[in-house]
Order: sequence, then C-alpha cells, then structure tokens
Amino acid sequence: MRFWPVALLAACLAAISAAAQPAVPESREQITLSFAPLVRAAAPAVVNVFTSRLVRQRTVSPLFDDPFFQRFFGEEFGGRERRRQENSLGSGVIVRPDGLIVTNHHVIEGADEVKVVLADRREFGAEIVTMDERTDLAILRIDNGAEGFPFLELANSDELAVGDLVLAIGNPFGVGQTVTSGIVSALARTNVGVTDFNFFIQTDAAINPGNSGGALLRMDGKLAGINTAIFSRSGGDQGIGFAIPANMVRTVIASAESGGSLMRPWLGARGQDVTSDIADALGLDRPAGVVIGQVHADGPAERAGLQTGDVVISMDGQPIYDQDGLRFRLAVGEIGIPADVTVLRSGRELAVRIPREAPPEVPSRDETALQGRHPLAGATVVNLSPAVAVERGLNAGQTGVLVTQVLSRSPAQRIGLREHDIIVEVNQVRPQTVAELREAVGVPAPRWSVSIRRGDRLLSVTVTG
Repeated sequence: MRFWPVALLAACLAAISAAAQPAVPESREQITLSFAPLVRAAAPAVVNVFTSRLVRQRTVSPLFDDPFFQRFFGEEFGGRERRRQENSLGSGVIVRPDGLIVTNHHVIEGADEVKVVLADRREFGAEIVTMDERTDLAILRIDNGAEGFPFLELANSDELAVGDLVLAIGNPFGVGQTVTSGIVSALARTNVGVTDFNFFIQTDAAINPGNSGGALLRMDGKLAGINTAIFSRSGGDQGIGFAIPANMVRTVIASAESGGSLMRPWLGARGQDVTSDIADALGLDRPAGVVIGQVHADGPAERAGLQTGDVVISMDGQPIYDQDGLRFRLAVGEIGIPADVTVLRSGRELAVRIPREAPPEVPSRDETALQGRHPLAGATVVNLSPAVAVERGLNAGQTGVLVTQVLSRSPAQRIGLREHDIIVEVNQVRPQTVAELREAVGVPAPRWSVSIRRGDRLLSVTVTG
C-alpha cells in the first residue's frame, strides 16, 4: 500500500503526457470543426466599396501655372488640361438592416461617386452620410426599398482579451471577398499615427490593401472592429494589423442615425503622459496615466473638482495609460452621461464624476475669407472657441484667431501660413477676434510684421511693399 501513491502519480503523468501528444480525431465532429458557419452568417454583411473621381491634369510642367508666367504668356500657356478617371477599392460593413454601412474615411476620401457591391453581387449607389477624418470612419447608406439587408451587430470591444480568436473579412487586392483568421495580439494600441484617436485593436489576422473598412469579427459573430491599417515595410501583410474598436464605431453611427453632426465631449483640462521621470517625481510606482497641467475656467473638469497635478488613472472602469487613451474613453461616451474618473491626488485615489458636455462655441466662429493688399490675403480665419478646438483636435484652452484654410498661390501661402496656425500679432496689434484682425489688416502699411503660433512654436515674418 505504501507504493500506491507513487504508482498513481506515475499513471497521472503518463495520462498527461499522452494527452499532450498529437492525436488522431476520434469523431466526425472533431474532423469537421470549422469557421464556416460563422463566415456563412457574417459574410453577406461585408461589402466591397468602389469609388471613382475625376482627376484634372495639365499636359506640361506645373511651372507654367505660376502667376509670373501667366502674366506674360496668358493663362492658356500652361497647355491643355487632361482628365482621367481614378478608381479605388475598399471594404465596408452593413451595421443596420436599413442599409447603413461603416467604412474607412480614407477609402472614400475625395470620391465623386461611391458604389457598393454585396457578397451576392448586387450593386447599389451609395450616399455618404457622415465622414470623420479624425477617427478615419465614414458612414454610407444604400437603399433597397422595403427589403432589409443582412447586417452585423456591434460587440462591446472592451470585452476583448489578448489571445481571443478573430476573423478578418474584406477584399484584399481586389481579388474578391476573403477571410483570414488570427488572434487579438494587443489592445489599446496608441502612438500608431493613423488617426487623431489613436486607440486600436491589434491582430495578426492577415490584412492587406483592400481590407480597409472590412470586418474584424469575434467568435460570437459580432463586429469587434473595423480594419483600418497595417504595419508593413513592403505594402503587404506582415502580421500586424490595426482595427478601430467597435465602441468608437458605435459613437459615429449614433451621430449618423441622429442626423446631426458628430459632437465630441470635452474635458476642459489639458495634461501630459506620465513618463518615468514624472512618475519618480510624483512618487508613483509606474509611468502610467495622464497628469493634469491646466484646468480651464468653468469647464467640466473644474466644476467636477479636478485640479492641476491630479493624475487620471481610469475612466468608466477602464485604465488610462496615456492621453490617446483618455481622449478615446471620453469620446466613446455619450454627451449627457457623466464619466466616472479615478485620479491620484497626493498619493490617494479619489473618485471624480465629470459631466460629458458639448464644447461651447463662444465666441461664435465668424468665419471670414481675408482679402485685400496685405500678407494674410487668401487665408480663411475663425474665432478659436472650445468647440472649434475640439472639432480640429487642438488644445481647447487656446483663444485667438485660427487659420482654417489657405488658398494656393495667395499672399498668405507665400509667407508660409498654414492651416491651424494661430495669428498672434499683426503690426504690433494682438487680435483676439476675427473682427479685430480684419481691422488690423485694413490699415495700409508699407511694411508688415506678422507673428503666428504653430503648435508650441512662435514664428514671425516681415514683408515689405
């Protein structure tokens, strides 16, 4: 009897060893395990998106478009204009039975015409409902009368875990609908540089050109995300693909269904990522979170009690590692529903409830295209309000006059003015509004001195004559 435990242990080890060895399938069910039923149910909701646009091109060097040459030789000297049709291909996903389709913004950007082809080869002209460059998402709509379309239900992308099986469905290289499988290899990927809201699901499911806008599918048949980019040195799949999480997709869909423009809540505070040095200085055990450096007067954060020096470590129960994550968590929440935020203050955790509010457009934007004989002619400017700042991904605490557009070959372009520059000073006048800027450039001067703020830099230029 004293040897019985040893014998039992040996038998268990033998059984474990046998179980770990490759084995021949013992039943028909084991032989026929397949993703086919899942693909069969989901594939009809994944579509091909064809776009076309008319490109105009001169037959000779663009040098002759210069106003100097046109002044002496006439505008026709530049040669004949040639037109050609440019086509592109991507993928999309039907997310509502009435024909609402999600795809990438970059798939349809600049398109004159958009056509959608279903998996059963039916073709439909598509209406562009919403385009949002900052999330790289666009919403299309196709109409089939009273007959509905197959569609995919959106998953809660926060439920994904690294290691989960996923399928990617799209139209790579235009060869036709293709399915690839893989796993979720990372979550909350930031610093990818694809969109303003850098927060992606990373997968090793093969994704190639043409897959953009296609479905990343969970094993329960729900849409986990929209495939949007690949990491590649050759242009082809190298095992790292990125998808926009379904929770961000849901936010853009909600704005499209409401018929309004996409409104994003604002925090009313500015911060920076917690680096190793900042973590050491604050006595934190790890470099994670966002330390608040500025709280805007009468903004949501100030009214909720957020203070300079607070470190935001979670929002709505999800960890915050950096500013991209904070922006994402704020953006996927609905305006009117407060965000439950956890902050570290003097080494203690505090719960703060911050209201999600639409940023105010105060002052009104007063959009103006500047004209006249001055260096800023050809620039379109607006008053910089929190609403304009959030809309364009800028610091909502800034004020002044913002450049939103610069005409080609205009005086403003010649002095190097760019979109998102803030005009700080014109001939020793510091305009705070568009009205004050109009007054400043309306005074003739033999010499112009202009200062602008571009990001964190202050630039100046002087123009004579």
